[in-house]
Amino acid sequence: MAIQKQSFEKHSQIDYSQIAQSPSFQQLMRIKKNFILSATLFFLVFYFALPVLTSYSKALNSPAIGPISWAWLFAFAQFIMTWALCILYSKRAAKFDEIVEQIRQEAKEGGSA
Repeated sequence: MAIQKQSFEKHSQIDYSQIAQSPSFQQLMRIKKNFILSATLFFLVFYFALPVLTSYSKALNSPAIGPISWAWLFAFAQFIMTWALCILYSKRAAKFDEIVEQIRQEAKEGGSA
């Protein structure tokens, strides 16, 4: 029983520092960082544009469709933008998961991850 446990521990040990140093892992982190930073910046600019434009400008006060002003359309667009970003992130996360599986396979095969 002790031999099986040692054998299992020996085969299940993963060298995380080697995986973190691998080019494929570094590329994954670079892709994720670029996506998350750009999506976050877009969200923040779009989100804070409404209060800034309504407080310091009259640009959104003009009617767009009948009595509905551009401010109301912009506010509604923020809901759409939030859902769109959530859908986009979910699709990208699935691609990130595929890359993680490839890295995991490389590590399991004993490659340089």
